[in-house]
This record gives sequence, C-alpha cells and structure tokens, in this order.
Amino acid sequence: MLRHIFLIDGQSFYASIEKSAHPEYRDKPVAVGDPERLNGIVLAACPIAKSRGVTTASRVGEALAKCPELVVIRPRMRTYIQVSLLITEIFESYTDLVEPYSIDEQFLDVSGSLAYFGSPYEMAQMIQNHVYLSTGVHTRVGIGPTKVLAKMATDNYAKKMQEGIFELSFERLESTLWKLPVHQMFMVASAMTRHFTRMGLACIGDIARMELYEFKQRMRREMGKQSDIQAEYYWQTARGIDPSPVAAGIRHQLKSVNHGKALRWRLYHRLKDIEIVLLELVIEVCRRTRYHHYMGSVVSVSAAETDGERSSHFSRQMTLPEPTALTHEVAAAAHSLFKKHWSGLPVSHLSVSLSQLTDDSIMQLTFFDNRCLAYDRERAIDGIKDRYGSDAIMRASSLMEAGVARERAEQIGGHYK
Repeated sequence: MLRHIFLIDGQSFYASIEKSAHPEYRDKPVAVGDPERLNGIVLAACPIAKSRGVTTASRVGEALAKCPELVVIRPRMRTYIQVSLLITEIFESYTDLVEPYSIDEQFLDVSGSLAYFGSPYEMAQMIQNHVYLSTGVHTRVGIGPTKVLAKMATDNYAKKMQEGIFELSFERLESTLWKLPVHQMFMVASAMTRHFTRMGLACIGDIARMELYEFKQRMRREMGKQSDIQAEYYWQTARGIDPSPVAAGIRHQLKSVNHGKALRWRLYHRLKDIEIVLLELVIEVCRRTRYHHYMGSVVSVSAAETDGERSSHFSRQMTLPEPTALTHEVAAAAHSLFKKHWSGLPVSHLSVSLSQLTDDSIMQLTFFDNRCLAYDRERAIDGIKDRYGSDAIMRASSLMEAGVARERAEQIGGHYK
C-alpha cells in the first residue's frame, strides 16, 4: 500500500517562537543564545539573521561582529518544549500516527486522512496555516512514500522553497534526488563523504544505480569486511527504501542512561574539583535510571582534556559485579575509571553513562550492605526532587565553587528554562 508520510520541520524553531513573542522584533535579525556569554553558541537564528551571515552553532561574539544590529535573546527551553507539545497536538488532530523526531521535527503518516483533507499538498498547506496561526512558527513539509524520503524532501527541497512544501516520490528520484551531491543524502556526514569520494561516488544516483552486490564489494575494498550492513543501509537510503512505520509517540527501548557536562577547562584542573562534578553526574544518571525502573551493569566515563594547546580524550567502561542504580556503587566505579585514565590535563567535558540495563524488580542481596534500605533512601530523595525540584536536596559538595548541580537545576538540556 502506498503511504503518504510528512516530515514537518519548524523553521528556525527557537527564533520563530521568540519573534512571535516579541512583535517588535518582526523585521529585525534575531538569534537565540546567551547575550552575556560572547563565547557561547547561537542555538537558532531567524532567516533575516541568516541572510546577514549569522549561522547556528557560531559564537555569539562572532555573530554580533557579522551583524551588529543582531538581537540576541536568552533561550527559554521550557517554553520551546511546551510549543513543541502544542504542535504535536495540532498534528494529532489530523492523524493519530505522529512520531516526534526532534523538538522541531515530527513524522506524520497521513495515508488514512487524505479522504477528509484532500491531496497531500492541500493537507500540508492546511497544517502549515494551523501551526502558524496557533504558534507563529513557519513550517516546512517534506512528503514521501517512506520516512527517509520525507526527511530528504524536507532537508534538500522544502527548506529552500518559498511555499515550504515538496513531494519526493519514487518516480521522481532520478530527476531530483539522484542528481544531488552524495553529502546531501540522509546520514552521510563528512567522514562517509570522503569514503564515497575516494570510491568515485560523487552523487546519490551513483550509489542508487549500482547493484547491491557490487556496492558491497566496493565498500569492502574501501572500509573492510565489516561494512556490509552500512553498505545495505546507504544503498537502500539512496533508493528511498525504508519500511519503518510512523510509530505514534516515543516507544524506543532504553539502552543506556547518560549525563554529561561541558566545563570551563581553566577551572577544572584539580582532581578534587573534577570529582565533585563526577559525583553530580553519577547522582543524575542513577536518579534517571531508577525513574525508568532499571539497573545497569556497565559504567562508562568519558572525558575531554585540554590546556589550550594540547588536547586528548578518553572513554572507558567497567562491568560491575551486580546490576545497580545506587549512587555509591556507581560513583565508586566512575571514580576508579577516571583516576586510572586521566592524564592530568584540565577537563573540558565530562560524562557518565550506565548501560546493559535490566529490570529493577529483582535485586541481588549481599551479606555486607542492606541494598534494599539504600534503594528506599535514594527513592525517598528522588521523590523530594520530583516534587520540589532537583535542587531541593543535594550533596554538600555541590555547594562548593566547583559544583554545577545548582546551575543545572535551572536548565533543561544545558540551556536555561
């Protein structure tokens, strides 16, 4: 059965929300970032700002140098999440098959709704108007028979068109998608682009026109025998093949829980300061693991180090004797890993993860620790934080200058609420 799938993207999502909230900035270049941190990054820029050289992920100071009249607005992540959820509700009034892909992108399978709303193009226009009138956010709609074609229709065509709608069908692949440079294919980043270039595959069509067996052979010569799965994935993507359905909601199996923090490296060159942040990360990882009713068997610690001239990175893991989500057990393993592999350079990024998750309904008891009592204590603390905020109760070490837990409590995803 031919499917009709939309990938709807919010144009300059954060910036659009801010311009809607501040009509006085309608004709001004607007970017979302921290105006007090010139070294911070631009999270979003409106089309006017982009036309004047401001790009997402550039430094705020660099953006102001290119565009002195730029209005930089501090991010409000809670508001952006609320608007995203409102947009989801709008989509659900057209189809029950809505799958969030990111905060500003969502897949819709409208195959069963076209009888009520007209052609795919007419339905896309209707949804665009509905979202704009409700939120002030302009949207772009990629239409395709599969999710991967809908995504590439949005990224490569709809975003560049004034009406913001483009349909990419199997019949049009040779005259449209296959002519594009290979780096514009979904999930092809710079490293894979270099591989394809060395293989003489400059365009997406160069991959799509090959037989799968021949493409696998060429990938093996370039990347080794382990590349067969990658070869099949990229070959299918080039041809628009994607059998995955649009699944309502987010139902992915949790495979790991991780938490990380970018640090100002000049402040984190002493072990005692780094240990404070490491413990805070462990506390949050264990709290989220317990929230999902899991325990983990493998603890991983990753760190980026730099002194401004030299840089290095390590990521190491350790298997625990028993699955756990207890802070003191995970913290002991994380501390051991970090001390063993840290070179002594200042730390610019630190993260902790817990993986190989299992259900926490069955717990291994020990002769030496009352693990049930420890879980009860930590779940009581979790309850206080859930009700009154993550900074309602915290370790005394977090009150020291090196602690970041209080700052993180005021943020969502590393940005201000």
